[in-house]
Amino acid sequence: MAKIISKEEAAQLIQDGDVVGINGFAFGFGFPEALAKALGERYEKEGHPKGMTLMFASGCGDGGKGEFGLDHFAQEGMVQKVIAGHVGLAKKFSGFIKDNKIAAYNFPQGVVAHMFREMAGGRKGVLTHVGLSTFADPRVEGGKMNKEAKEDLVKVVEIGGEERLYYEAKPLKVALIRGTTGDEAGNITVDKEGVLLETMHIAAAAKNAGGIVIAQVKEIAQKGSLDPRKVIVPGIMVDYIVQAPEEEHMMNIQTKYNPSYTGDLRIPTSQVERMPLDSKKVISKRCAMELRKGTAVNLGIGVPEGVASVALEEGINDWMTMTIEAGAVGGIPASGHGLGAAVNVEALIGQPNLFDIYDGGGLDIAYLGLAQADADGNINVSKFQGRMVGCGGFVNITQNTKKVIFCGTFTAGKSNIVIDGEGVHIIEDGPFIKFVENVEQITFSGKYARENKKDVLYVTERAVFRLAPEGLELIEIAPSVDLEKDVLGKMAFRPLISKDLKTMDIRIFQDKPMGLSSIK
Repeated sequence: MAKIISKEEAAQLIQDGDVVGINGFAFGFGFPEALAKALGERYEKEGHPKGMTLMFASGCGDGGKGEFGLDHFAQEGMVQKVIAGHVGLAKKFSGFIKDNKIAAYNFPQGVVAHMFREMAGGRKGVLTHVGLSTFADPRVEGGKMNKEAKEDLVKVVEIGGEERLYYEAKPLKVALIRGTTGDEAGNITVDKEGVLLETMHIAAAAKNAGGIVIAQVKEIAQKGSLDPRKVIVPGIMVDYIVQAPEEEHMMNIQTKYNPSYTGDLRIPTSQVERMPLDSKKVISKRCAMELRKGTAVNLGIGVPEGVASVALEEGINDWMTMTIEAGAVGGIPASGHGLGAAVNVEALIGQPNLFDIYDGGGLDIAYLGLAQADADGNINVSKFQGRMVGCGGFVNITQNTKKVIFCGTFTAGKSNIVIDGEGVHIIEDGPFIKFVENVEQITFSGKYARENKKDVLYVTERAVFRLAPEGLELIEIAPSVDLEKDVLGKMAFRPLISKDLKTMDIRIFQDKPMGLSSIK
């Protein structure tokens, strides 16, 4: 039977140099905040545990305050190495990586999720095509985030005459997981969490390697009283249970509990806020024109989230089934601090399971962010001016989805752009160019996409490009926009220009539905 202990007692169980697996997503979904905070407080007082290695698929943070999630570990000497899918929301912690205070490796989020599963089954790492020709490829950067990352953890191997990447795993000594309810035998449910993540796999990876598993829960129940269909981690995998105070077991950093994220309540879609007509909505409307009936879709962070709102407005939200890599299938992806969950979710599955679907080509279309692009069609969303963000699920999704659409504003920074029924009027443009000569890091490889004949679009408020065999090609331009001044003059390279250059559909720039529901 699992032992019920305090969070302070749990923090004493982690030793210097331990390899610790921890789950969570974005702004706190599934993150064991009470355990992380107690560990940080112990280190502040005692200087232990020091020299830890952390492994996680999606790093949690509060986006800048530095008082939540991974930022509890942002203390000199506490962490020696990190293997992660994403770190950008924990500003203090990612700052330590930038300053070379932690040896850091960034692997695709799905690879890290699968790494836990491989370790649970006694396997030594992940063998996959995911990451070829990107920064994760050892012929590019090998997933190394900074100068302190000196160890080679990724190898190129040949299987059946085809190249694959092998990501080496580090056996876990400790698993820090989170659930809703734990019983006296250690059985754990996640029925009020909104995400399943890789909770079971992290626990099994540590337990089967002779390590310990500590589970943070909201409630403790009598042995045998839990519905076995709701138990996601069986008690044989759990050593200790910590009942967290309510303020350290929020659904995310802003939400105590939202029943629409767990399927306990379906809210009217009319309650979903309508987007104002601005550059982001223009982009979302153009992106929505690519939707077809019966498609499985993934939406990225930021601008891509607007596609769901436009689909609702157009009455075509039932054309598609949205998915989020944290495990939500169906419904409407939540935005802001709700990132990772879905309103009116239809199914919740484990993160490794959803990445199996992604990696195998199960997505029809994906809308992802456009932070930097170059003439070869490469995209960077993971590293900017040395600031470490991480790729998240971007590599898994963009490499394997049948059709990929990158969407974002044409320039970055403060701007004054007016949208009216006639098109785009640029009063003051953003000062930062996004279409650069060479991206700082290759998160998406144009070369790999061309070799695999992938259908790729790049959508902005004033221009649309496609990935042609020779590189980036301009195929559409917004009405009222000057080609030389507003497009080509704001790029660090001259793209190919289609002989059949079109004007973007005028309906995109009007504050009313486009009538997409009439498309057959």
